[in-house]
Amino acid sequence: MTERIAPRTGTAFRLGKGDTLTVIDPEGGQVSDMLAIAADEPGEVLSNGRTFDYEETLRLTTGARLWSNRSRVMLTIVEDTAPHHDFLLTPCSHETFEHFYPGKPRHQGCQGNLAAALLPYGVGHDQIPTAFNIFMNVQVGSDGNLSVLPPQTRPGMLIRLKAEMDLVIGLTACSAYASNGGTFKPIDFAIERGR
Repeated sequence: MTERIAPRTGTAFRLGKGDTLTVIDPEGGQVSDMLAIAADEPGEVLSNGRTFDYEETLRLTTGARLWSNRSRVMLTIVEDTAPHHDFLLTPCSHETFEHFYPGKPRHQGCQGNLAAALLPYGVGHDQIPTAFNIFMNVQVGSDGNLSVLPPQTRPGMLIRLKAEMDLVIGLTACSAYASNGGTFKPIDFAIERGR
């Protein structure tokens, strides 16, 4: 069964070892921030640094593994139809809106949405690391400068990830203007329980 995350909100749920999570962009052009936390130890979290180090690439797609800060594999990407994902930039926050979008309405962003969703699982606001930004289009220029461009996803594009350990997952429909090309749309997800 597919569930929907409303625009600019987030949710959290358990994912058992062997379960598969599918994240879908139902309308196209929307980013989803994802966190993974070890179910039995909230201090073990998804790590972009370990992942880049062990996978030896910035291009994380089918076959790539996402690693924890304790050097354990948390998730494996088993299918990916999207052109881009980002694992460089931190979740947007109230401060992000002050910095990048002066004069526009502020929002608690993915940081606030993830913190609220993960609080029942023992994860505090300051424990939230860099998220795996599903469908986000961040380009690194030859000069090293970063550009956040609109997502290139079309309706129905997806990523499917298999849990390699028992996890708590935080998932959002991103709230930042630039990340989503200036619009805010829902994100769908589905869980297939392992046998």
